[in-house]
Amino acid sequence: MLYAIICTDVPDSLAKRLAVRPAHLERLQLLQNQGRLVLAGPHPAIDSENPGEAGFSGSLIVAEFASQSEARAWAETDPYVAAGVFQHVNVKPFKQVFPQ
Repeated sequence: MLYAIICTDVPDSLAKRLAVRPAHLERLQLLQNQGRLVLAGPHPAIDSENPGEAGFSGSLIVAEFASQSEARAWAETDPYVAAGVFQHVNVKPFKQVFPQ
């Protein structure tokens, strides 16, 4: 089943994000290589694709896991969690309707 992993950053998270971004992307690449990643990306803190020093306010990952508890366990071991980038992580079941 698909799960949406909705993460909210701590204030002024940009430096922490940049420091561990390669490890974070490596984990996402593994999901993609396994054919389980639907989409992933950050929420810019301002209305811009490149927010510069404004940074990001959180992230969204939609991926396939065997259960909600497996999705939560995966999310809780993300490098951004370990580095203190995320203030809150919410994992919810997700039903993709479009695109088919």
